[in-house]
Amino acid sequence: MSDAENKPTGETETTGFAKQWYIVHAYSGMEKAVERNIAERVAREGMEAKFGRILVPTEEVVEMKNGQRKTAERKLYPGYVFVEMVMDDETWHLVKQTSKVTGFVGGRNKPTPIPEAEVQKIVNRLEEGGERPRHKIEFMVGELVRVKEGPFADFNGTVEEVNYERSRLRVSVMIFGRSTPVELEFSQVEKT
Repeated sequence: MSDAENKPTGETETTGFAKQWYIVHAYSGMEKAVERNIAERVAREGMEAKFGRILVPTEEVVEMKNGQRKTAERKLYPGYVFVEMVMDDETWHLVKQTSKVTGFVGGRNKPTPIPEAEVQKIVNRLEEGGERPRHKIEFMVGELVRVKEGPFADFNGTVEEVNYERSRLRVSVMIFGRSTPVELEFSQVEKT
């Protein structure tokens, strides 16, 4: 295909010089690299006035590995990068031809901007989530789980209480026909 077929239509230039948010498809796992590559290309081409923020929304999650609590970063939207920019032929080509970018959301020739309010919700969620990391696996009261370690291994039970600060659950396990509450670590159970 020629570049002329890949260009956005003239309609995308009607946004004037107002920056809008667009979502860029990236290779999975390469979102941070795309963020960095776009920023470097913008600086190299001297197009800072046409670009605003570039976001890869992430949150911190706590996971249990080998009985140890570890904090990890998880992408909220894997495979996507949010870019605030003025959409014209020049900026479209700069982003589209960036390494590890597969295209824009909203069509090949006419990227669709997303409302500022939607992006603000994401930014607010990131700011709120920054205070305390979430657990990678979340349990709910009443949920059925299977014990995989300890003296009650292979027993099924119902979650009665969840303590995220201590990464522990109180699970009601049926032992000899009686419901018995057992305190377990997140790593000792799995969802059924």
